Amino acid sequence: MADFRVTAQSVAHRGDPYHHRENTLASVRSALVKGADAVEVDVRLTRDGVPVLLHDPTLERLWGSPEPVSELTAAEVSRLTGGAVPTLADALEELGRHAAARMLLDLNAVEEAGPTVAAVRAAEAGERVYYCGELPAMIAVRVHDPDAEIAMTWTTSQRPPRSLVTDLAPRWINLRFGLVDAATVRWAHDQGLRGGGPGPRTGRVRCPAW
Repeated sequence: MADFRVTAQSVAHRGDPYHHRENTLASVRSALVKGADAVEVDVRLTRDGVPVLLHDPTLERLWGSPEPVSELTAAEVSRLTGGAVPTLADALEELGRHAAARMLLDLNAVEEAGPTVAAVRAAEAGERVYYCGELPAMIAVRVHDPDAEIAMTWTTSQRPPRSLVTDLAPRWINLRFGLVDAATVRWAHDQGLRGGGPGPRTGRVRCPAW
């Protein structure tokens, strides 16, 4: 029988979205107060280059405004949402109020990497933040911060090329639950990686870590 250990680390997906609107300070705060080890948030850039917490490219689903956030200034985003869409700086300030908690920043685009890393540095939060998201964005994060802790998302049964693992130097590999087996765990550990992914019952909490 394979011998590997699975531990539980609760990473609250977009905060506590069943009780507060996702990616808001209230949602982040609620998840951390309830004991999440970390909270995952999505980062988008405004037209004036400010990282804000938002999953979708527009404000339509949550805030009823169809404008793409990339075409709005941070001030305009704040006005259209009643100040409810926080900047990343605001979210990192909230993180600082919760001892030992961490924040997982989910990036979609290469251009988000530089301003996001800069905001983390300005908040002196590098030790409490790690990154996940689209592979090109993660490569850009590595360029901007050689010391960044990266969780590389991988969604196929074919293992990542050795050259990619070497160049990106992730700390984690984030796999779909159905792809985790004893052989994959051994391979990941041989690469010096820790693993994680969505729990089997809900994608809201990313729980298994191995």
